Parts: sequence; C-alpha cells; structure tokens
Amino acid sequence: MTLPASQDANNIPLPAASEIETPPVAPAVGREQFIPLRKADLLRLLMEQPTLTSTEREQFSQLCRLLEATFHYEYHQRWEELKNAYAPFDPDADTLPGEVLDENRRNVCAHELFDRFIKLLQRCDFQRLSREEIEAASHTVTEWGVNLEIDFDVFDQLEVFVRGDVIGRRSRRRLRKWYRLEEVEVPTYQRLVLIFRLADHEAMENAAYDAVYIKIFKNIHKADLEMLLPGTSVKMTLVDRTKIAFPTVSGLGVSAYKATQMGLLGKLLKGGVVAALAGGFWGIFAFAAVGATMIGYAVKSFFNYLTTKDKYQLNLTRSLYFQNLDNNAGVLARLIDEAEEQDCREAFLAWYLLWREAGPDGWPPETLGKRAEAYLENAVGIHVDFDYRDAVHKLRRLRLVEITPQGRLVAASIAHALHRLDHAWDNYFHHPEVPAPEDASLKTAS
Repeated sequence: MTLPASQDANNIPLPAASEIETPPVAPAVGREQFIPLRKADLLRLLMEQPTLTSTEREQFSQLCRLLEATFHYEYHQRWEELKNAYAPFDPDADTLPGEVLDENRRNVCAHELFDRFIKLLQRCDFQRLSREEIEAASHTVTEWGVNLEIDFDVFDQLEVFVRGDVIGRRSRRRLRKWYRLEEVEVPTYQRLVLIFRLADHEAMENAAYDAVYIKIFKNIHKADLEMLLPGTSVKMTLVDRTKIAFPTVSGLGVSAYKATQMGLLGKLLKGGVVAALAGGFWGIFAFAAVGATMIGYAVKSFFNYLTTKDKYQLNLTRSLYFQNLDNNAGVLARLIDEAEEQDCREAFLAWYLLWREAGPDGWPPETLGKRAEAYLENAVGIHVDFDYRDAVHKLRRLRLVEITPQGRLVAASIAHALHRLDHAWDNYFHHPEVPAPEDASLKTAS
C-alpha cells in the first residue's frame, strides 16, 4: 500500500529525545511487558523467516540498523541529561564539583532527579513497590536470608522498583528430612532497584546526606527485601532467642540443683548470703562455685548472642556480594541500555509483523499485541504482555506506520520506511548552509 503524499512529509525533522512524550502504558495482567531476549537474537530470528527473499532480508536488516542508530542517538541525549541531573548527588564522583546548590535548590533538583529516574525505570518495565509491600517483606524471612527490622525514619526519600516476579528454586537441608538435599519454591524478584536519599538520623551518622544512592540487585527473595536497605537492625527469631536463653536458664537450674544437694539453697533462702558463708570453708566454696557457674552461663549466653549476630551479618555480606549488579551512576548506564534495547525489540517485532502479515488492510492495534505475544511464545517460549501501545507510538513518531480512518495499523512500504529513516538521520546533524572558511595553511603555501 502506498501512503498518500500528504503523509510522506519527509522534510519534517523528528522531535528531539527531550521533546518525546511517553505514551500511557497499560498494566500487565499476570505477565510482564519486558521481553527477555537480546535485540540481536530477535533480529536473527526475524531474518531467518523462510518467506523473506535475500533482497528483503538485506532491506529489513538495513531498516533495523537505522532504527537502532536512531534510538541510540535519542537515548544518548537522555543519558547526558540524566548524568547532569545526577552529578550533584553522585557519592562516587571523582571530578571537581560544579555549581554549588543551596538547600532549597538542592531539594528541587533531587525531586527532579527522582522523577527522571522513575520514568527511566518505567521505560525498562519495572513496577513500583508501595510502602505497605515493603513493610510486608520485613515480617517474614526465608531460611537463606537475614531477618531485619526497617527504620524508615533514616530515609528522606525511598523508592523500590522490581521486575521479574517469578517463582525461584533453592536447595536446603533440614533435620526432619535427615539432612537430605531438597528443592523448594521461593517467590523471587529477578531484578530489584533502589533509589534513596538519607535523612539526618543518628543511625546513619557516617553517611552522606547530600547524596542520592542507587543500587540494582538480582534474584532477591521477596521476604529478604529489607536486607538491602541501610539503617536496619538484626531481629532475632524465636529459635535464635531460645538458643541464647536456654544455656542461661538450664545453667540456673543446674546451679539450683547443686545448691540444694549441698544444703546451700535452704540457707540462702533462710538467712541469705551471711548464713551460707557461716558454714565455714565448704560453705564459702560452695557459694563461690554456684556463683561462678551462674556467671559462666551468663557469659556463654552473651557470646552466643554475638555469634548469632555475626552469622546474620555473614549471610547478609554473602548475599550482597553475589546479588549486587551495580551502584549509583553505573545503574543509570545499565538502565539506559536496557531501555534502548527494549525499544528496539518492540519496534523490530511490531514493524515486521505489520509489514509481513497485516497486509494492505492492516490490523487493529490489539491484534498486533496478540500476534506479537503469539510469535514470542511459539519462537522462543517467552510469555509476555506485549506493549503494543508503546510500539505503535514509536513507529508512528518515526512515520513508519499509519492509522487508517477505520483505526487499523498499516506499515509503510520498506522503500518508504528506509527513505524516511535515512532522511531523518541526516537531519539530526543538519546545520544551516554557511560558506566554508578559508584554510590559512593553504593560503600560506600558495
């Protein structure tokens, strides 16, 4: 289908990245919108379709390269804007500080940074956790995690985002199973992102209050979310408290029994310490023995407490060591790259299906979403909620897809699509015609 000439406005430059309005995104129901497939692998799958001729393969490859370059240019602009917004709050910066901000201006800039970062996370298909969901995580603990109490007063602002709500599997050994290895299912977030700013709190006296901290983790059990937050304190379980208290209680019982056998307990109850000591050397010895035993059990209980706490801290350190993916500015770079890849995947697949399968009559937008989901499920076994609204928004902005009066989506011919992308790319670097300055070196040489 050839588009009307009025729609072929090749002289209209594409909008800058900062001017692009993000369309509303429909919430996923039971599935997520993130496509866990590298754009290079998706492109390879589409290129291998047997219905494509060698010429069409080459043209489609060129179109995808132009789309990739376009998105990369736009995201580079966003990356620079985000870096500049984060610079005053980066705790890892090794460059000279720029503009000095007063407290009011700093608060305004911090809120702007949070807004930019949240929009980036939404582009990467992360879901925001509410305060209630975060608090619920602190009330339970898995067998592999650390049970902690969260003090929300240490945060001036805290946001938690997750992606990949799956059921993971872990191995464990339990006494009632005779320590045989068994696998259990554990609700898990495949990716978890934190961004927070600390308040002036005594528990965080060594932290930088003027910084904004950003962290990303992988494979975090839902019940262990709180162990990623600063300002938490170890919360002993009932089993741990029993392990600590039992030696002292049993020690007191043993001491009381021995004192009864020696007749010391009755003297203590009747006449107190003086009566016990009046029994001569053996009375003094017995009293000292009982006292030493009680002190010994108390000291042992105290060291049991320290050992249990050290065990928790070791588990925490191990978890963070293997599950931390990046920090601060590194998180921004990682997420910018993920958002760019997701845009490419959505655009590649949506345009290919409209080009090869929708025909000249086109498809309703909902049909594009269902067909994309079916393709991913059949080709690689991925179950996603394809964000067709966002894909159509991108393709229409680039003038690669039009909507008919009947509300159906129609792809431009591949020749038109290549021409429009190439023209738009050229105009990204367009500058007014000005006479070239004379080269002084040539003038001297002549």
